[in-house]
Amino acid sequence: MEGEIISRQHIDFRAIPAAGLHGVGLKSLPGNLAKLVKGFLKARSIIREFKPDVLFFTGGYLAVPVAFAGKSVPSLVFVPDIEPGLAIRTISNLADKLAISVEPGRLYASPGKPVVVSGYPVRQQLLSWTRKSALKNFEFSPDLPVLLVFGGSKGARSINQALTRVLSELLSEMQVLHITGKLDWEGISTKRDQLTAGQQSRYRVFPFLHEEMGAALRCADLVVSRSGASILGEYPLFELPAILVPYPHAWRYQKTNASYLADQGAAVIVKDEDLPDKLLPEVQSLIHDQGRLRAMRAALRELAEPDAAGLIARELLDLAAKDQGGRES
Repeated sequence: MEGEIISRQHIDFRAIPAAGLHGVGLKSLPGNLAKLVKGFLKARSIIREFKPDVLFFTGGYLAVPVAFAGKSVPSLVFVPDIEPGLAIRTISNLADKLAISVEPGRLYASPGKPVVVSGYPVRQQLLSWTRKSALKNFEFSPDLPVLLVFGGSKGARSINQALTRVLSELLSEMQVLHITGKLDWEGISTKRDQLTAGQQSRYRVFPFLHEEMGAALRCADLVVSRSGASILGEYPLFELPAILVPYPHAWRYQKTNASYLADQGAAVIVKDEDLPDKLLPEVQSLIHDQGRLRAMRAALRELAEPDAAGLIARELLDLAAKDQGGRES
């Protein structure tokens, strides 16, 4: 996925072999360890060839062999989630400095490690949409509220299933923008074709959005989604109230992210197992309560960090400059 996204930005991409260790069965462990060793050797070769002044990490097991291979190079780790997973904890121990999305992330930083609260960076292209242009892009009416539902690049099956069960009821009173992910796209697009013409006029469904994701976030009055790290940056910047459904089968980082926004009055949490019963009433109660939505948007506005990317860039330049100064002396 990274290769596809980076190639769209016309940036050179070099892949390395790697595999995760956390939660891996004993049968897979030797093979995954071997991949990490191969990744370390490949990363060391790339670093020797490229001669970087600074390394920037954002987590994931792919970064672990690179961090070990580049221990002699100054490095900054951006910790996107409040509570980091095993891979980013490992990388953070090797880094010169950490950047974190929000203040509570300090609780999980290594003692004595320099930390800066940067906010979560959001692509400027996403912010170029106005509500008027976003509604026009999806051919939505400005007279009805818009519910955005999505679950990440692959999608969230439980969210997709819960939505399709109550879609007719929702479409009777609002417009729905549904990003299914690639796994469920075929089945849900078939169900769309079975809707009445009136229902289809209020329903937009896509497997994935790239440049138009900013329009989706801008035109929505309410979003239903998982609670990966991007919610810490995107929802505050777009002042987008949320119903968050943390992914239940992974490390608790999504629950921690969701709790942070909920504790600020900016989101509501629904457990994954409660979705079939609670999705419809939660959406209906929120999307028509303008006073509560205004309060949630105000809370989100207080959390926004619009210059997060710039701050991280300045930290990287500072690390590189210090290293250059050390070499010259």
